[in-house]
Amino acid sequence: MSNPAFKQNEQFDPKPLAEDDSGIRQKLEKQFKQTVQSATGQPVVETLVPGQNGLSAGALEIARNLGGKGVSATVLAGFVRLADVLVIAGAALFAAIAGPETAGISLTQIFTTAAAILFTLAFLQAADVYQVSVMRRGLSQLGRVAAGWTMVFAIFVVLLSTTNIGTGLSDGWIGPWYALGLTGLCAVRLVVYGLVRRWMKSGSLERRAIIVGGGTAAAELIHDLEAQPDNDIRICGIFDDRSNDRSPPVVAGYPKLGNINALVEFARLARIDMLIVSIPLRAEKRVLELLKKLWVLPVDIRLSAHTDKVRFRDRGASFIGTVPFVDVIEKPIADWDMVAKRIFDLVFASLAIIGLFPVMIAAAIAIKLDSKGPVLFRQKRYGFNNEVIEILKFRSMYTEMADPDAKQVVTKGDPRVTKVGKFIRKTSIDELPQLFNVLAGSLSLVGPRPHAVNAHTDNKTWDDVVDGYFARHKVKPGVTGWAQINGWRGEVDTPEKIQNRVECDVYYIENWSILFDLKILFLTPFRLLNTENAY
Repeated sequence: MSNPAFKQNEQFDPKPLAEDDSGIRQKLEKQFKQTVQSATGQPVVETLVPGQNGLSAGALEIARNLGGKGVSATVLAGFVRLADVLVIAGAALFAAIAGPETAGISLTQIFTTAAAILFTLAFLQAADVYQVSVMRRGLSQLGRVAAGWTMVFAIFVVLLSTTNIGTGLSDGWIGPWYALGLTGLCAVRLVVYGLVRRWMKSGSLERRAIIVGGGTAAAELIHDLEAQPDNDIRICGIFDDRSNDRSPPVVAGYPKLGNINALVEFARLARIDMLIVSIPLRAEKRVLELLKKLWVLPVDIRLSAHTDKVRFRDRGASFIGTVPFVDVIEKPIADWDMVAKRIFDLVFASLAIIGLFPVMIAAAIAIKLDSKGPVLFRQKRYGFNNEVIEILKFRSMYTEMADPDAKQVVTKGDPRVTKVGKFIRKTSIDELPQLFNVLAGSLSLVGPRPHAVNAHTDNKTWDDVVDGYFARHKVKPGVTGWAQINGWRGEVDTPEKIQNRVECDVYYIENWSILFDLKILFLTPFRLLNTENAY
């Protein structure tokens, strides 16, 4: 999906502005506000902070206006299928109950309804009705749905009239069922059509892509992507480490917004779904250097095979229209996996709160009697995609000695920890309020533990200690995790300990499944008996 509103003037300079260039800065801010408002349909009200996070004023403006949550096309298609099933089943039930023969629905009618559902879904799938490109077409979508439903009934009428299958099925049920089903399916499509149009207009239902690498290769790729019919890719800009003399500041009408380091910051601020590396596959060393920097982001990463003219088997490759890509990194826990994990969190966190509520009440009373101060302690930690979140814990330190920034690691015999605090830290009871964070959605029940923003080891932040540390933030952090199951909990006083934690976290991300979460959840109470490093 091309978006000419994002294409900038050829004279735009993407470099960060100096603090004293106020006149130029105001001019560029005005230019970008007009551009972004035209692209998104939303007025820009926030003032820029030039150069923040290594981004130019324009890149920062675009990133902020590309924020917000998106709608998964895969999940949308699944819910539309579910709606079709409910409509067909509901129409059959209503026709049986409200018809002239009110004896209820028979076993034959149930089997007939089930068969009709399967056949209808198969026909609609074959007609691409569950593709977003078709959902956004009004009359075409209705025509395909009506044709599919009618074809299924035509087949059923022939079978019922030429065999004994239709014994016990009356015209007084089949006719109303067909009419009600057709009306319901078309009504669902009209609602879906309206929602899809709104989401497409707001940018929620699209795949937002960044081109990594400029020049002729990027220009050819952009032209071919924009030429694909029903393309849902929206190109949001270009990032390249090369200087302007080797990589033009504007490629195919899209601006170069910065270098690769700026790209990482841009992708964390904006809702970016895909990075497309438009560098020839033969430039292996440069591609590997880029991937080493980019793999920490929770996005799909594709290598463009467009300029290499390589032909691939289906495995390991994907296509946008006829443009080939090599699939390098998939976004973890996306689409239906994300829905399943969220349901898992809500169910088991609710059960845990109910079952452990007496323990939490007892802990709150003990904390209040043991020392002055609030029962709960709030601390800022890293969440999904490096977002800073606030988690809840039972207070385990004296209020006047509390360390909300976690600048000093808690050690054995730490005088800051209260008597009750020592017990609840060893048993991890202090973490139980985080179950409410799970219900709120900032945490997951299972995942990499959320680390404090300013956590240090040997006077170094943990992202300086471990290469690729932020890769653990590609998913939501959890109340418990694979690292804790393997004994890596408690004090982190050496680089080796944080290294081992990160390795376990990355293993969990790459091997996630609901069964894996269940295994970790089941093992957690038993592994908590090991309190060797918990102070």
